Amino acid sequence: MVDTASNLSLQQRVTALVEDGRVTVFITVLILINAVTLGLETDAEIMASYGPALLVVDRTILLIFTLEILLKLYAYRFAFFRSGWNLFDLLIVGIAWVPASGNLSVLRALRVLRILRLISVVPQLRRVISAIGYSIPGMISVVGVLGLIFYVSAVLATKLFGTHPDPNMQEWFGSISASAYTLFQVMTLESWSMGIVRPTMELFPLSWLFFLPFIIITSFAVLNFFIGIIVDSMQMAQKLEAEELGRQPDGLATHADVQLLAEKVD
Repeated sequence: MVDTASNLSLQQRVTALVEDGRVTVFITVLILINAVTLGLETDAEIMASYGPALLVVDRTILLIFTLEILLKLYAYRFAFFRSGWNLFDLLIVGIAWVPASGNLSVLRALRVLRILRLISVVPQLRRVISAIGYSIPGMISVVGVLGLIFYVSAVLATKLFGTHPDPNMQEWFGSISASAYTLFQVMTLESWSMGIVRPTMELFPLSWLFFLPFIIITSFAVLNFFIGIIVDSMQMAQKLEAEELGRQPDGLATHADVQLLAEKVD
């Protein structure tokens, strides 16, 4: 019984340690330092002068990250694997320990992935990533609609402009794939007027009747759809995070809050 109580107390202390705000700040600072050292390692002159010291700092930070993961495993046990962020940290740190010699030397470049741990440490960044995850189903629907518009527009552009013998028309609209790529450039508004539309209008004066609706639909309407989906997902992520923390989002009172206020009024 004494041993069990002692182990439980130790586990509680380790849990309190890994969840301490000061430890989180310390890990955040180490991630930022590691980001700087990994960037310095890309400079040949700096590596020639300070290479060994940078490698020592890099290895030390990796050992601290590994110790943090081990402490979390001891503190949370199997509950550790229920958190996607814990699995993310485990994957990032595990990749850093993969041997990077011989044919696997290219894996040394993957050490830069450790900087991504900043996402799992900073709550605001986690909220953004969660919002992106929640927005994926809606984005897939919008991308599906956008794909249909692109396919129909590419076929029309090939039929309308690709039959002209002009070299530019053949390069831009000679096939469906070429038309799709050209229309993607038009959608991004990259040199769309002087580079593509005006030369096309010299041969097809009424071609603006095709390009303007395409730009309005793809560049403005679809972009606003994406923004709306992401904003809605951000609100959902904030609401779910608030529920996990046992509170309601700002501006919403729980039933317990209302009851407590009524008791105070009484």
